Amino acid sequence: MKALSKLMLAAVAATALHPAIASEKPPPGAMALSTILTKLEQQGYTPIVEVDLEQGHWKVEAYKGDEKHGLEVDPNSAEILSDKPLDGDDND
Repeated sequence: MKALSKLMLAAVAATALHPAIASEKPPPGAMALSTILTKLEQQGYTPIVEVDLEQGHWKVEAYKGDEKHGLEVDPNSAEILSDKPLDGDDND
């Protein structure tokens, strides 16, 4: 059963990260995306539902409590540069 859970988690992660992989390359010195996502989760942003790399910054959509947030995250430090609440129709 644990193997199935790990397989499902890997499939979800691969699907969620597909836009990030298809975009541009992170800048030199960037932290691993998995590390950045873990740091965001530790700050209460969960679930993370979308990740993309735009203009050298990670754009992340994640929930904090019941509210969806659009985050801009520095790839080198994992610092949240911008945190904007999103309503259900936003895709920023």
